[in-house]
Amino acid sequence: MKRLLTVKKKTAILLLLCLLLVAMVYVFAVYLLDFYKADVERIEKFTPAVEIEEYELKRGVLAFEPKNARSALIFYPGGKVEHIAYIPLMRACAERGILCILVKMPLNLAFFDINAADGICENYPEIENWYIGGHSLGGAMAASYLDRNTEWFDGLVLLGAYSTADFSDEEIKVLSVYGSLDGVMNREKYEENRGNLPETFEEHVIEGGCHAYFGMYGAQDGDGMPTISNREQILSTAQIIYEFTRE
Repeated sequence: MKRLLTVKKKTAILLLLCLLLVAMVYVFAVYLLDFYKADVERIEKFTPAVEIEEYELKRGVLAFEPKNARSALIFYPGGKVEHIAYIPLMRACAERGILCILVKMPLNLAFFDINAADGICENYPEIENWYIGGHSLGGAMAASYLDRNTEWFDGLVLLGAYSTADFSDEEIKVLSVYGSLDGVMNREKYEENRGNLPETFEEHVIEGGCHAYFGMYGAQDGDGMPTISNREQILSTAQIIYEFTRE
C-alpha cells in the first residue's frame, strides 16, 4: 500500500512538471508570435529618388546596392520587429551611396543569430569601409558580433541602443543615434554603458524622434509620442549615417 502511494505521488509530481513545461512553452510561443509587423503599405510608398538594386543576398537577407558604393552597412533589426520594417531606412542610406545589407533574424530576435553577418563582407571585395549596426536589441547584438570580428569593420552604428561590449580602447568609429522622446531605450543602461565606447564616439539626438521611428511598424509599447513624422526621422537618421561613414 505504501509503495502504491509512493508511485502515485511520483506520477502526480511528474504530471505537474509536464504541465508546467507545457505552460512555459505556450507562454514563450505567445511571446515570440506577438511581434511588430512592418507597415507594408507605407513601406512600398517609400521609394528612392535614385536607382538602387534591391535583391535577396541569401535567404531572408536583403541587399540595397547603389552604383559605385565604397562603404557598406550590415544592419540587425530591433527585437520582435519584422525585419522588412527597416527597408525605408536601408533605401534612404543606399540613396546616399551606402551599400546596405538588412538581415532577417530567427523569430525576430537578434540574439538567436548574433553571427548573422558571417560571410557577408566577402561577397563585396570592392567595398573599402564596412560598418555594422542595428536598432535596439539589434544594435546591442551587432556590437557583440563586432567585438569578436573587429578586423572586418571600421565602425559601429547604434540606433536607440547601447553596447555592453567594451570598445573604449579600440580604434573603431562609433555612432549613437536616438530620439529625444524615446520611451523604450533604458536611459540608465545607456549612461552606464557609455564608457564602453571610445571617447571620440559620435552622439546624435533627433529632436522629436521616438524609438519606433527608425523603422516603419507603427507605435511601440512604452514609447514616447513623437513630434516629427516617421519619414522625417528616417531621413534624418540616413543623413547622419551617411556623414558618419564618409568621414
